[in-house]
Amino acid sequence: MGTRTTAQLETYRTPTPYPFCPGCGHGSILDHLNKALVKLQLDPRKTVIVSDIGCVGLSDQYFDINAFHGLHGRSVAYATGLKLAQPQLKVIVVMGDGGCGIGGTHLINAARRNIGVTVLVFNNLNFGMTGGQHSVTTPPGSLTATTRQGNLERPLDICATVAANGASYVYRGTSFDKDLSDRIAEAIWREGFSLLDIWELCTAYFVPNNNFSRQALMSTLEQLNFSTGLLHQEERPEYAAAYRQAHAGEVGKPHTLPQPIDPQYSAKLDHKFNLVVAGSAGGKVRSAARLVGLAGILAGLWATLRDDYPVTVKSGHSVSQVVLSPTEVMYTGVVRPDALVVVTADGYKKVTHYLAAMTPQDWLFVTPEFAKIASPARKIVLDTERASIRVSKANSALAMLAAAMQQLAFLPPQALEAAARLDAKYAEENLQAIAAGMELGQASG
Repeated sequence: MGTRTTAQLETYRTPTPYPFCPGCGHGSILDHLNKALVKLQLDPRKTVIVSDIGCVGLSDQYFDINAFHGLHGRSVAYATGLKLAQPQLKVIVVMGDGGCGIGGTHLINAARRNIGVTVLVFNNLNFGMTGGQHSVTTPPGSLTATTRQGNLERPLDICATVAANGASYVYRGTSFDKDLSDRIAEAIWREGFSLLDIWELCTAYFVPNNNFSRQALMSTLEQLNFSTGLLHQEERPEYAAAYRQAHAGEVGKPHTLPQPIDPQYSAKLDHKFNLVVAGSAGGKVRSAARLVGLAGILAGLWATLRDDYPVTVKSGHSVSQVVLSPTEVMYTGVVRPDALVVVTADGYKKVTHYLAAMTPQDWLFVTPEFAKIASPARKIVLDTERASIRVSKANSALAMLAAAMQQLAFLPPQALEAAARLDAKYAEENLQAIAAGMELGQASG
């Protein structure tokens, strides 16, 4: 095993001491993980630890490799996304038995798909960070903060669950196993979904509540008929690799990979510009805003897009925020728009808070319906019905955005037209709306 050909790494750990309670098994498992990484000599830049909430969620900061920390029970979902987006990564999930219960569906489906991640379950049989409540793995009869008369529930057999659903490597052991680092290394080295259910002691809650010990832990495994060691192993295609092979394009690349957009035009913008367009759901507000963002990219700018719309999708508001900048956009929120485009009453109701914050240097583009609204911004009234080119109600947002871009004059019209041509299915109607908007923009200039 091993992938590195340069100088050998002696540790992947930071020098910071662990914060865990005395006797907690977390530190021992992490030490075994470090030994496994040293054995494999993985490139730290191509290795990532994914964690969620709980005591184990503190773990990622103690390793000099990439890390992703997220919500409780969602670590496997994040890891799946990372592996699909960057299949060359070695992705290691550290989660507790609490996370397995909360995110059980993610666990099952990652095993079913055979996503190439390694899951280390720090199984201390209760919720150790939030007060010692019972979890999905708490043994029958155990006393916890939520089972004061003894747990009545059957514990989840994590190993049997993922094995039955297609995992390629399944192991159950304890934090006391001397060969745990070797088993972790085996699991990481495999290409498919691997899981190690590692039983340990929670000395803060479970041990004192149940007079528990290492010997009691081993006895509990026996009483539950939970075998230890390598429980399941099978060979089948890893999903990320199989997906790319199935969807390979003519040049050997998946059609679904992001395709770079090469700038073809030049933008006259030397600062970050916030654009907000507010209309109705079903009014193609999002697609219109997206075209402006694409036009910015085609003109050599950085662009971000944020959308806000209700769950009803086809009724209510639709508000999009586009940020354009000559430098990388590090914050995508809009506190005050440099330009606000109001298309319908649905959208207007959601953006009234912007109006008072705008300055005389900002721009406000509205339909005749909103000609009398008060704002310090420069107001331009745009009536799409007056354009010589017919614009449907569904394309009003794009026409008004095109008129706004004509007024603002930092994006060449050709960039917006080129963005419209990227989607051949709607190119003709989008180009028609853009032409109408350009006409309105010139007339109002």
